[in-house]
Amino acid sequence: MGCRLCLLFAALVVSWAPPALAAERVTDLASFRGIRANQLVGYGLVVGLPGTGDDNLAYTVQSMRSAAAALGVQLPPGVNTQLKNTAAVMLAAELPPFAKPGQRIDVTVSALGRAKSLRGGTLLLAQLKGADGETYALAQGQLTVGGFGAEGADGSRVVVNIPTSGRIPGGALVERPVPSPFGGGPLVLDLHTPSFATAQALADAINAAEGRLIARAQDAVSVRIEAPAAVEAQVALAARLENVRVRAAEPPARVVVNARTGTVVIGGNVQILPAAVTHGNLTVAIRENVRVSQPQPFGRGQTVVTPSSEVAVGEEQARMALFAPGARLSDIVDAVNALGAAPGDLVAILEALKQAGALRAELVVI
Repeated sequence: MGCRLCLLFAALVVSWAPPALAAERVTDLASFRGIRANQLVGYGLVVGLPGTGDDNLAYTVQSMRSAAAALGVQLPPGVNTQLKNTAAVMLAAELPPFAKPGQRIDVTVSALGRAKSLRGGTLLLAQLKGADGETYALAQGQLTVGGFGAEGADGSRVVVNIPTSGRIPGGALVERPVPSPFGGGPLVLDLHTPSFATAQALADAINAAEGRLIARAQDAVSVRIEAPAAVEAQVALAARLENVRVRAAEPPARVVVNARTGTVVIGGNVQILPAAVTHGNLTVAIRENVRVSQPQPFGRGQTVVTPSSEVAVGEEQARMALFAPGARLSDIVDAVNALGAAPGDLVAILEALKQAGALRAELVVI
């Protein structure tokens, strides 16, 4: 029996050991500077549409003439093309880090003009360029569109999802690589969330793992790491550092409110100073009734319609919640539930607590 109690006690101690479980990997807290994706954009033509294209849109016609001329086809200048099966589109893609020539990336295709649907279309060969104006990939292929639309002869139309946007999985081939950040200098880790305490803890963890002083915190975001000049040695060092465990600092006390959807997220470190909150709703209901005054049979009167309005005012019974000193997240949630506040009312309560100086947290409205 005693051994069982000892085992149970040991299991409880292990389960309540937060420092070991709270440690996070470096790769989850930070990223090496220069290892990032790059945005690509392009312009192209989608052909093969079932009459849902741009029709006679000026720049679509110009683009089609240029594409035909590049293939050796000269269209007469006075010909009315009526490009109902063609649409001008914009292309967007993301070039991942270390992408090499010949690798494939996904492409998003969106209608630019009057096209009603891109379903069934094929993108002609188009260039994808970076912010520097250089071409990094070439895109072409069959579109996959999740939406569709149907239109009647009288102008009625039904649209499901977005038929004017689609994707080409693996539809672009990388033609030019992005320079690698490895080789020729130190490595720099940038934290995803700025914190002086986390940056110093990250540097200390790296120095302890490597057994020498190679990492120094530069500010609340960057940690500079001395690394050998050889690319292979830097890659090996980065691979070791990614799995180093760091005990990050606690996040700041923050309440995030989405005013459009009524979503409220309260951080675990939010505290409330002693305060009392009351919440009540005033309801005003107006009902419009129509009364008909009918004369007696064989009378000389006329039927008269008279409106009648009824106004009723009601107020819910207000209840008060008292926050004790040092109230935390669970106390706030219990009090709000007890008041019966809706998400929109909760926003008003939190704003009032902030104005009263009782909310010890940053109130962020998005």
